[in-house]
Amino acid sequence: MLIVTGATGRLGALIVDRLLARVPADRIGVSVRDVDKAAGLAARGVRVRAGDFTEPGGLKHAFEDAERVLVVSASIRGEGAVAANTAAIDAAKEAGARRILYTSHQAASATSRFLPQPVHAAAEEHLRRLGVPYTALRNGFYTATLEHYIGAALATGTLAVPQDGPFSWTAHEDLAKVAAAALADDAGGTLDGVTPPLTAPGTLDFAGVAEVLGRLTGRTLRHVVMGDEEWIAAVVAAGMPRPLAEFTLTMFTAARAGEFDVTGPTLESVIGRPARTVEQVLAPLVGTR
Repeated sequence: MLIVTGATGRLGALIVDRLLARVPADRIGVSVRDVDKAAGLAARGVRVRAGDFTEPGGLKHAFEDAERVLVVSASIRGEGAVAANTAAIDAAKEAGARRILYTSHQAASATSRFLPQPVHAAAEEHLRRLGVPYTALRNGFYTATLEHYIGAALATGTLAVPQDGPFSWTAHEDLAKVAAAALADDAGGTLDGVTPPLTAPGTLDFAGVAEVLGRLTGRTLRHVVMGDEEWIAAVVAAGMPRPLAEFTLTMFTAARAGEFDVTGPTLESVIGRPARTVEQVLAPLVGTR
């Protein structure tokens, strides 16, 4: 059985949908924290079981009969994320999975300035040591991240952010298709171990994002670079908790150091078509505002 964790989340749900196009539903199982939210998958014939990375004892049942397990990285910040991902990976091995897959990131590194990246690096290192065939999917930076910024930009005509750098913006939909291919073993052996960067072919900084929004709206949107502390003060005043603001700032500091200025052809090769552009992803969002 092919098991997907986090199957009611944004990426996990897309992966299961793409997987259903490749294999019969009775070969697919999902591990979710709230089984009621997965009722639609159960109706499609997918096996739905409760599983929580922070309660690893319950994962044995969720991963029962696993042939392959895709661990969608925990949406937890801080040291707890390492423990949660490790627990899920260990549970997959204990369930007898012959391959364990993990949603990592193109910039995974123990020394990254962006705080999630050491978490991914720790998961990759754990997989290396486990003695089970594995795939660490080095996903590009999610284009959906921009959703947090375009509302204010369209309302004010200004995209005001800290100094940044190029990002490997990549669509969830494309990454889900790659993950489904890897999980179904349809990727021709190209996704073994730590994968090459799974990204769209180009990068774009926030100045470029402002230009994209301008084209989509027919307006001129200014890109303004704020000082780090000035930006933190502004977003905290607007309601963002300071710890989250400080966490988010590390995305910008990593970008300005070039950590996300990485692309590769592997994603397009696996999905068999051009990757979705930032403009294609943002167009329907702009149309609803």
